[in-house]
Amino acid sequence: MPSSDRNTAHEGIASVSGVVEDIIFQNKANDYTVLCLSTAEDELVTAVGILPLVREGESVVLYGEWSFHPSYGPQFAVQSYERSLPTDQDQMVKYLASGAIKGIGPVTAYKIVSRFGESSFDVIQNHPQWLADIPGITKKKAAEISRVFSEQSGMQQLMLCCRDFLSIAAISKVYRQWGKRSVELIKQNPYSLTDESLGIPFERADTLAQSLGFQADSACRIAAGLQYVLRHNANTNGHTCLPRAKLVAVTAAHLHLSEEQVLPVLLQEVQEGHLIAFLPKTKDYIFDKRSDEAEAYIAAKLLSMEAACIIMDTANIGQLVRMVETEKNITYAKLQRQAIEQALCSGVLILTGGPGTGKTTVVQALLRIFRHTGMKVALAAPTGRAAKRLSEATGEEAKTIHRMLEMTKSDGETTLILNRNEGNPLAEDVIILDEASMIDLFLMEGLLRATKRGTRLIFIGDDNQLPPVGCGNVLRDMIASGAFTTICLTEIFRQSEQSMIVVNAHRINRGEVPLLENKYRDFFFLPREEDEQIAQTILQLVTQRLPRTYGEDVLRQIQIISPSRKGKAGTERLNHLLREYLNPKDPSKGEVNYREGVFRVGDKVMQIRNNYELSWTKDGIESSGVFNGDIGIITDINPSKKNLLINFEDRVATYDFALLDEIEHAYAITVHKSQGSEYPLVIFPLFHCPPMLRTRNLFYTALTRAREMVILVGSEQIARQMAENNRHVMRYTALEERLRR
Repeated sequence: MPSSDRNTAHEGIASVSGVVEDIIFQNKANDYTVLCLSTAEDELVTAVGILPLVREGESVVLYGEWSFHPSYGPQFAVQSYERSLPTDQDQMVKYLASGAIKGIGPVTAYKIVSRFGESSFDVIQNHPQWLADIPGITKKKAAEISRVFSEQSGMQQLMLCCRDFLSIAAISKVYRQWGKRSVELIKQNPYSLTDESLGIPFERADTLAQSLGFQADSACRIAAGLQYVLRHNANTNGHTCLPRAKLVAVTAAHLHLSEEQVLPVLLQEVQEGHLIAFLPKTKDYIFDKRSDEAEAYIAAKLLSMEAACIIMDTANIGQLVRMVETEKNITYAKLQRQAIEQALCSGVLILTGGPGTGKTTVVQALLRIFRHTGMKVALAAPTGRAAKRLSEATGEEAKTIHRMLEMTKSDGETTLILNRNEGNPLAEDVIILDEASMIDLFLMEGLLRATKRGTRLIFIGDDNQLPPVGCGNVLRDMIASGAFTTICLTEIFRQSEQSMIVVNAHRINRGEVPLLENKYRDFFFLPREEDEQIAQTILQLVTQRLPRTYGEDVLRQIQIISPSRKGKAGTERLNHLLREYLNPKDPSKGEVNYREGVFRVGDKVMQIRNNYELSWTKDGIESSGVFNGDIGIITDINPSKKNLLINFEDRVATYDFALLDEIEHAYAITVHKSQGSEYPLVIFPLFHCPPMLRTRNLFYTALTRAREMVILVGSEQIARQMAENNRHVMRYTALEERLRR
């Protein structure tokens, strides 16, 4: 690396300065940039990072750290930067010609600098009317050039204001939203940065506020703290609201203030409508506006849909059920028949039941009847894998709810747009939703806003599984309210009675320890007491014993599901062990370093958040959208294009290196990440994970992810603890109360 440019500056971070010679790559969506920098010693430095508005010809000081890329050698990873406009006339021409300012190309750039020399930038910013004297530049174009130039100056001011507190990516996002008023708005109230649309962590905004002289007990700090505590509890704990006393106490502790200082601000926020008080008979809940609006809408819409349902004639219903029984040569069980009949005369029906209880049989019957009566039906599920399972079970197309609602992002931002909504509703007469326990508050709101009144909604789920990853507990609240017909299938049918996966899942659900005798074809228990033994046994199973017994193809069918990320048998440790055995380093395999780890061709990886814009191809057809929980294999890494390819079973997606924070290794995944999915063979470690994770519904959820075989490895005592612990994580919501009203 160029030693002449290594120095210590900007609070001990390395820095390098020079002129931008070439922009090698720039992602316009997130400003990830690869550039070539010419230093004063005529050395060329490759720099990478989030660098908005940087253009060729600019002088910059970059702050960050040196790294070594296996293909490209030394690179400078940028954490923050300062930019200054060139003063040399040749560099001024290069800067203006680089596309930095819309409306100025190489010829116009040369004309401007030839006419105004070193005063060119001053003229552009302060005397744009003078530009109109140059042939080809109208007064309107001159004003637009000056506006764009001034905006870039505003970005520089924002960088100087916030670079010690915010990342470049965050600063870029703030500027895209607030423009040249950014610095003014921040100085008025730095806590406005914590708005959900910007997503700046409260701690960062708080540090910035302190530097600007804001006091610890300022009203704007306390108000932001209240919003932060509500938002944090929604994202982390799934609460849609908090009891007033709890909100005050937690906020006071977080801000290191007294409850007496916090309470008046809370009352003021409620009075001004920034926070909402919901006061059922026995509770005193506080909501943020967004969550209150969502819950209230869901309750009102569901109740109106139930009331608007057109009830079928009872005689016709019986005739239709008999028609399907004759066609399929089947006689439906009492509860199955009841579920079918109720679905035909209810606006909202909830159908629950564990594995093997015939939920799919009911769905197949309903599809036949609805089609026969001329109704349009949509099948949907919260995840891609759940939708695929529903398609395979019914033989008809099922979509993710996101795709059914035609969700997209807004202008490269994280804001979601629902192209199906009240103004453009779904056309279907019936919507059947599988894995309904996974539907969170805001996804349910979006679905209902896109559903026209009179549509039948049928929710298929298992409320004994884990609650949604997102906030709320919609399915459970709907059931608990008693507002809608709920049928719970309990009979295990003969073909399923032969599966010990099904039998043991129901045993766990009843609080009984699963049968662990190892005499079954699809359920095995390998006792191990030490966590390290558990991890090593799983390693042996995957790398030796299972391939030796079932052939190498079994590797594609195995999914290790662990209760926890941490611990000797948690996903982080298991991913490290398994990856080194199953896909070791090889000179023939491409790699890319990312943060503390490496992604390698052949790695099994999972998408960990919804990305509606990510493009993929399937059989030559292009589309977009990869979703949280999708698992695939890295098939190619292209250092020159700064991207890699991931094969998600039936489609291949292209990832810029800037998107690597959206994937993680998936040889082992958590139970929460497995929700909505199904795998041929599941290995589950019964190890000493945190007590809060040793719960019945987590154990039950893990087992019901397996289609053909389960292997438990670990302690029988842990299995007993999990089966007997019916503790459900408390979620504060008010949807049940709203529905009861």
